[in-house]
Amino acid sequence: MLIEFRVTNFRSINRTQVLSLVAGSGKERIAENTLESRLPGFPRLLRSAVIYGANAAGKTNLLRALQFMQGLVLNSATFQEGVRIAHAPFKLSKTTTNKPSQFEVVFADDGVRYEYGFSVDAERFHNEWLIAYPHGRPQNWFERTYHTAKKKYEWHFSAKLKGSPRVWRDATRANALFLSTAIQLNSEQLRPVFQWFQKKLVLIGMGGSQFNQSLTLQLLEQPDGKKKLLQFVHAADLGIDDFSLQKEPMTPVAVAEANLVREPSPASAVPMVIRVTSFHKAVDTGAPVPLDFSDESNGTRILFQSAGAWLNVLRNGEVLLYDELDTSLHPLMTRFLIRLFHSHASNQKNAQLVFTTHDTSLLDSDLFRRDQVWFIEKDDKNASKVYPLSDFSPRKDEALERGYLRGRYGALPFIGELKI
Repeated sequence: MLIEFRVTNFRSINRTQVLSLVAGSGKERIAENTLESRLPGFPRLLRSAVIYGANAAGKTNLLRALQFMQGLVLNSATFQEGVRIAHAPFKLSKTTTNKPSQFEVVFADDGVRYEYGFSVDAERFHNEWLIAYPHGRPQNWFERTYHTAKKKYEWHFSAKLKGSPRVWRDATRANALFLSTAIQLNSEQLRPVFQWFQKKLVLIGMGGSQFNQSLTLQLLEQPDGKKKLLQFVHAADLGIDDFSLQKEPMTPVAVAEANLVREPSPASAVPMVIRVTSFHKAVDTGAPVPLDFSDESNGTRILFQSAGAWLNVLRNGEVLLYDELDTSLHPLMTRFLIRLFHSHASNQKNAQLVFTTHDTSLLDSDLFRRDQVWFIEKDDKNASKVYPLSDFSPRKDEALERGYLRGRYGALPFIGELKI
């Protein structure tokens, strides 16, 4: 479960910005939009959060920051000595260009709260720390700090950190994270932290990242997979009554005609491609009418191809960050996906959704609590600033969409005239 994310000096973000999924203490109409965390100090967390802002305000950069953090956790241990890190600081100020960027995430896994973060520039990690709360009290498992004058790291390890931390320390290069290195050297105690980034954090839409379409095919290979997929399709009201899949050997003709994905196959197996046929009911007889899946709308194809991934996120209780969720989807379809996370019936593992959008019709007090809505805009120094709707203390029944479009909450584009 994601609790909070902090980022400093990254792309359009200068000063520290915070995105929190901690439910507010005030009474709200939609109690089911929260989940019980069973964590001291954080009784309830939000199942979702939506972020609004003008183009180029920094919405994508906020999500990219967590994607960047995830990438370094998963890959930095494989960097060779001297390889430069893709440092992307706020470049509109001389004071920040050569300073490290800082990232910190607070999350919970299997009932334990963790606070993990680091600061980094192109050459090295300057700080790294991990605080765990296995029994509700903080344990500073490890911390490293680089002293520029001494050109060396200062390390601190808790007696609670099991394994061989000093061996892992000696194996940690300047351009690698201690967490990542320790995992390579088989630290079991730190594995849940690493695996949260690896298995529980899903980011879509940044840098062209998309859902893994093969998850839909994997779902169909399960005994009741087609039933689950049809339930999803019917609930989304796509008009598809049934469908069939045909696997064909990969030939130039088959590749050209394939309308889903190429099926990943072992090197020794014959590569296959997939063709999908959807069936709709005839209006006069009710008989099934086959259609090539390429004849379906772009939004229908996107939702069908990603259905396995959506269901996977909900089934595994993952945290999904989605940039521009409404792309190619009707507003009612977007609402359908959001309500999957808000409903305990479909979200029993407490998955969470954080997404950006320009669809103001979603600013609806029947869909979101006031503490679930966030905005981002550029300040007078052209740096991104993140802030919650709750800063404005709106009434419970306030017309949020109208208030936003009238500029009550900021985060709107300033559109001038063009004279030709």
